[in-house]
Amino acid sequence: MDTGAAGVGLAAAAVDDPFKGSPFAAVSDWSYGVSRRYQHVLDRTTPHVLYRWLACLAAALIYVLRVYLVQGFYVVSYGLGIYILNLLIGFLSPQVDPEIHDLSSSDGPSLPTRGSDEFRPFVRRLPEFKFWYSITKAFCIAFAMTFFSAFDVPVFWPILLFYWVVLFVLTMRRQIVHMIKYKYVPFSFGKQRYDGKKAHSSSVKATTLLPRD
Repeated sequence: MDTGAAGVGLAAAAVDDPFKGSPFAAVSDWSYGVSRRYQHVLDRTTPHVLYRWLACLAAALIYVLRVYLVQGFYVVSYGLGIYILNLLIGFLSPQVDPEIHDLSSSDGPSLPTRGSDEFRPFVRRLPEFKFWYSITKAFCIAFAMTFFSAFDVPVFWPILLFYWVVLFVLTMRRQIVHMIKYKYVPFSFGKQRYDGKKAHSSSVKATTLLPRD
């Protein structure tokens, strides 16, 4: 009786996983292991901000050198510039857009609009790590595209450069106006920071100023 039940169980397992032991399953397991190792490496690089951006700068320099040597792929460079500009806007923008959501009734993180408001950290729409990862990946993909002549579309590159500069100036101008209007700064320089020693010293000073009985 038990042997029959075990046979039924094995048959059911074989039906549930028909690809077990096949080349497809081996490739799937291998790709899953590679993705896990890749994600582990990315997680380990998270605290090393300076080294990550130096690696991104190296990738950008390699791509620029490649385009300069081949004297082509300007359409690829233009698309790369537009993509980086969109990433920059997401990096400089708050997670909750004040123009769309009402900050006073929002339960999520919001921006202080008055000096008496409680300090809230700036929450980006695109976090710094994703911003770095997207730019680095974009440079690597663009570099790989320079080895395929199908992407080398003949074009007068000064027109593309002029149009990108105009688009960059107009976009940054609109972003700066948005920052001034809603009074936020997308960087941590000069922001209020809470220090336990400072709070302790201020409490001691307040205690000494109290009238004695």
